[in-house]
Formats: sequence, C-alpha cells, structure tokens
Amino acid sequence: MSSPRETFLQLVDGVCDGPYEELAGLYAEQTHVTHPFHPLNPPPLRSRSELHDHFTAPPPVARTLHRKPVDVTVHETADPEVIVAEFAYQGRVEETGETFTVPCVFVMRIRDGLIIESRDYIDHIASARAWGVLDDFLAALRPQSQAASRP
Repeated sequence: MSSPRETFLQLVDGVCDGPYEELAGLYAEQTHVTHPFHPLNPPPLRSRSELHDHFTAPPPVARTLHRKPVDVTVHETADPEVIVAEFAYQGRVEETGETFTVPCVFVMRIRDGLIIESRDYIDHIASARAWGVLDDFLAALRPQSQAASRP
C-alpha cells in the first residue's frame, strides 16, 4: 500500500508520462475531486469511472505537451490521510517550442493508498495558454450577451 505522498507522486508523474488509462486506479471507487478555482465551475468528479473518462479524454487541441512536475513540496498534516502538495507542471509544447509553467496546489485525502478526496487548485489560465486554447477559454468566461455581440 502506498503512502499518501507516494500516491500523489504516482498521480502527477502519471499525468505527465502516462499511461493515462491507469490513472483512475489511484482513486477510490467513490471519490470527490473538485477544481475550486476553475472559473467555469465544472461538476465534481465522483467516481473512478468519471476519472477514467477525464484522464483518457482527447486533449482540447492537437498539441503535444512534454511536461514534468517541478518544485514539489508535500506537507503532511495532523491527519495522516491528508496532505497538501505544492508543485508546478513545467514543460514545452512540441509543435511550437513554447515553454510553460502551470502552478498547482492539491489538498488530498488518501486512504489505504487510494485518493478519496482531492481539491485541485490549478492555474487554469496558464493551462489554457499551454494547450493553445486561451482565447476560447476567455470567450467562455464572457457573459453570453457580450460574447454574442462581438464580431
């Protein structure tokens, strides 16, 4: 059985290197994963099946991101199941050579080596920029009446 720190490291390494089909196996069958700072307020991911779909979905655009977790600091808490992990995904876009850094903080509850709850605080603007979808992301944030009136 993996410690909470080991499970977190398996997750962030897997997000960078795959295999993506196996990432959902790091989560409990029933889980609760949220992205509290995501401005579009997506619904929580509540099951291993939803997480499998999340991790194996095609990327938003045909871009190849080479990334790795950097500046990883894992804080253990008074509750042995809870960790707070600070890190960034750092990398390069293969097609353009553009570099990026996406800062993150995850607050996770991990029981018996499986993630049962995670609040993932991610810089979604930096992520959208890395994926090359920043304009679409910003358009989605505009009120519909304003977005419809733009040329």
